[in-house]
Order: sequence, then structure tokens, then C-alpha cells
Amino acid sequence: MKLVDLHTHTTASDGTDSPALLMAKAAQAGLEVVAVTDHDTLSGLDEAADAGRKHGVELIRGCEISTGTELGELHILGLWLPENPVRLQEKLAFLRRKRAERNEGIVRKLQELGLDITLEEVLATATGESVGRPHIAEVLLRKGYAENSREVFKKYLGCHGKAYLPKEVLEPEESVRLLADLGATVSLAHPMLWKGPPGWLDTQVARLKDCGLNAIEAWHSEHSEADVRACLALAKRFDLGISGGSDYHGDNK
Repeated sequence: MKLVDLHTHTTASDGTDSPALLMAKAAQAGLEVVAVTDHDTLSGLDEAADAGRKHGVELIRGCEISTGTELGELHILGLWLPENPVRLQEKLAFLRRKRAERNEGIVRKLQELGLDITLEEVLATATGESVGRPHIAEVLLRKGYAENSREVFKKYLGCHGKAYLPKEVLEPEESVRLLADLGATVSLAHPMLWKGPPGWLDTQVARLKDCGLNAIEAWHSEHSEADVRACLALAKRFDLGISGGSDYHGDNK
């Protein structure tokens, strides 16, 4: 039986392992197939493909897109992407620009709170093109403003934190259509991590299936056994496929 991981992150976004190192570690862990699904970027995929060939691990080209709903974000995974998806690249570039604007605003709020941090320090911490809150958190942790990542998000960067700013994201329907039009497999990432009222998730899945949603990520490192059963039942109700992944970020998670 092949061991497969359909959800991982590298230094191209907010992971701590380079694409090459991630594929090397995947081989050491006995994985045969890995999807690299960085946030809002495809920039690590070629390096991961080269390393995968070297280590005998098949790469699935992917990405993860954050989308907005009335109850917060939903994350959409695109798997088996083509090598040069121009329209997707344009949309991801737009999202990275919006991330950059948000980063500037968060840093300003932190400075107003009296914290010693600059945007230049954040950019120097990131090695990929998709820069976000984990990179800001790394600077704050290095300077001793919190003891761990959980604390720094609770105090400053999480949705109830003192320096939080929402980010501009795509609508779920737009993201699913964009990926489906490329022929990608489109999976709803870790659906049980968002808690909505009864029936809310079913409504989302029904609407997104009409837009091209193919699968539900049932197995995830933060899903309980009950969550997995709920996802399997959800996929069965809507005749969708099943995906699973670690959501690996390296030392960040």
C-alpha cells in the first residue's frame, strides 16, 4: 500500500523546510506520493519535483487558497495542477499583494503597541514569496514577546489579537471554479476545524459542488476520529471523493 500525503507546506509559503528538504524527509518517512500545497504560491513546485525524482517520491503539484465566508475562512486545496496555469498565477499574485498590504498594517499596529519590529525584519525572515503572519510571529518570538507560537497568536496575531487585521480573500465559489477549470482535483481542506451552526457545512459543500468541488479532506492531523467519520459521511452524502494530509509545516506546526 502506498503512503500518500496530500497537504504539505514549504518555505515557499509558511513552512520551515525547503521544497527539496520536505521531499527528502518524505522519502525518509516512507511516503511515495506527496502534494506540495503552499498558500497562494506555486513557486516551490519545480524544486520539489526535482527533489522528488532524486528521492523516488512522486510530486502532486498543488496549492491552498484561503477563501472568505460569513463565518470566516474556508481553505480550498487544488491538486494535480498543470505546470503553467496562467490565470491561477495571476489570481495568486493578487492574493500575495493583499497579504503584503495586510502585513504592513499588522506591523504598524504592533509598533503602535510599543513592540520593536519592522517590516524589513519580517521580510528577511521569510524565504519564499508568500509572506504572512507566521513570519511576523517568528520575529516576535525571537525578540521575546511571547513564549510560543500559540501565545503570540493569542496576544497579537489571531482573530482576537491586539494587532489582528482581516485579509482580503477570494470567494469560495470563485476559487473552486478557478481550480476546476484547470482540471485540478478540488478538495475542501480540514472542514471540521470551522465550527458553524447545524447544516452550515452541508450548505457550503452543496454550493461548492455545483462549482466543481471534487473531494473532502477527511484525514487531517487536527481531525479527531469523530471528525473523520463526519467527513466520510459528508462525502458520501454529496458523492465526493476523499483526500487526506498532514498539513505539515515543519517547525511552525
